[in-house]
Amino acid sequence: MEPPVIVEPGSPVRQFAVMLPNRAGALAALVKLLRTSAIEVLGLSVQDSRDATIARLILSDPDTAEHIFIEKGIPHTTCDVIVVALRESGPGLLQCLDHLMGAETNIDFAYSLMPGPEGRSMLAMHVEDYEFAVTVLQTSGFKLMYQEDLSR
Repeated sequence: MEPPVIVEPGSPVRQFAVMLPNRAGALAALVKLLRTSAIEVLGLSVQDSRDATIARLILSDPDTAEHIFIEKGIPHTTCDVIVVALRESGPGLLQCLDHLMGAETNIDFAYSLMPGPEGRSMLAMHVEDYEFAVTVLQTSGFKLMYQEDLSR
């Protein structure tokens, strides 16, 4: 018997990786630019290097943000990430990681988001196989968040 097919109830969460100059105020200027179009930063991870900074962002309106980045010539890439709403940050995180490890799927990177609807802690993860990881987490009872859940 074949395993049940899991139907996603929404669009995958799109993460932006934006290259910024490594100087004071660059990230603040980017956030201000997004706020002029009522786009909120819901998740943020910053990786610094000597010459440039890579800011990973999850935004409330990724379509408009992409238009702004293209229009302003801001270098960026996008990828889909899984966002898990955790009931408890400690035990919930470990259970989530254990299920992914048991399924032998790798996490490329992860970071937390601002508290979401219902005040839950949320974790964004980029995994080697998005569809497989979604199936593993859904069948294990985890609440996954989709772009429609995060866009306010």
